[in-house]
Amino acid sequence: MRRSDNRILTSHAGSLPRPDDLLELNQRRRAGELVDEQEYALQLRKSVEELVRLQKSIGIDVVGDGEFGKSMSQRVDYAAWRTYAPQRLAGISFDRMSEELPIRRSSPGQIELTSMLDRRDRVQFAETYADAASGIATTSGPSLRGVCIGPVSFIGQSQIASDIANFKSALDAEDVEEGFMTAIGPASCSRMLNEYYATDDELLYACADAMREEYRAIIDAGLVLQIDDPAIAENFDQINPEPTIKDYTAFTMKRVEALNHALRDLPQERIRFHLCWGSWHGPHSTDIAMRDIVETMLAINAGGYSFEAGNVRHEHEWKVWQDVKLPEGKVILPGVVSHATNVIEHPELVADRIERFARAVGHKNVIASTDCGLGGRIHPQLAWAKLASLVEGASLASEHLYRR
Repeated sequence: MRRSDNRILTSHAGSLPRPDDLLELNQRRRAGELVDEQEYALQLRKSVEELVRLQKSIGIDVVGDGEFGKSMSQRVDYAAWRTYAPQRLAGISFDRMSEELPIRRSSPGQIELTSMLDRRDRVQFAETYADAASGIATTSGPSLRGVCIGPVSFIGQSQIASDIANFKSALDAEDVEEGFMTAIGPASCSRMLNEYYATDDELLYACADAMREEYRAIIDAGLVLQIDDPAIAENFDQINPEPTIKDYTAFTMKRVEALNHALRDLPQERIRFHLCWGSWHGPHSTDIAMRDIVETMLAINAGGYSFEAGNVRHEHEWKVWQDVKLPEGKVILPGVVSHATNVIEHPELVADRIERFARAVGHKNVIASTDCGLGGRIHPQLAWAKLASLVEGASLASEHLYRR
């Protein structure tokens, strides 16, 4: 991963707004219409090229492909980061798709995850969640969670090869030094009904082995791999009643171990991990505290750690890094602009947020980023304005940190 000794670099968490013509083609494909695949491939390639050009023009240092190869058919879509994966895996059926399906835990004594509709935040604010005019948004479009009905293996070679080719072509055209691509982690990938494996731990490791092929493809292409695995932190809200931190840590470390198994022998300096508490617009009153999950996150074999730090539920947690030592050679990518509000963060506020982290872990160990993906969560015009504010804030922070 890029490092700098004279300024704060910038990046983002992955998803960026799709252009309307790409959304329309995805919508037609999802509806079962016959779409010319050459037309689709050309539009996708052009969209990624324009996206990289826009990121470079704004001043983003470490750019992404916006997750454009992960199909999204409408502007508001919180799930494209995960719904792509089962389509690249054998052994998954989509005949009974529903967010209401409970997730079975077959190992005796294991913590059990509830239905998505029974998560503690939804229970505590049931009236608000039930009110369509409340402003809370949790899901959109049909779920593609699926059911495991056979041995899981990776069959998405052509899709990931296409994603990589589109992105590398765009990077070369704009002479961009470094780019990253996202891929789902095993814990989030395996959150489906298990009707094949003897235990859900077996399903977890089957997903780890399958997704490893995608991880290796990204790294072998010379790109930075970002692992998206919100289940590491977000599962806490989906356990009812609330577990002890000790029990939750033990529960989650099994998922960390599965991820590390998938990442074995891959270069840590080319891997970053994204931690989040779920990107839906809601109270997030039952999120696990960063202090209680940070050591678990740092146990993941990655060279960088991206996490939410700009929204009002987690902004105060920068103080955790005054007590927690960042391992030598690692970097953090704190979110300093947020997907959770339509308000555009002032560049001076962005600079303040960056400087707090820089003073806690060292200037060169911070890359300024976004809380979560901006695509599918806020209006495209606002997303690009937030990225511009991110870049301006990083410039201000660099002046304060390096030139005084």
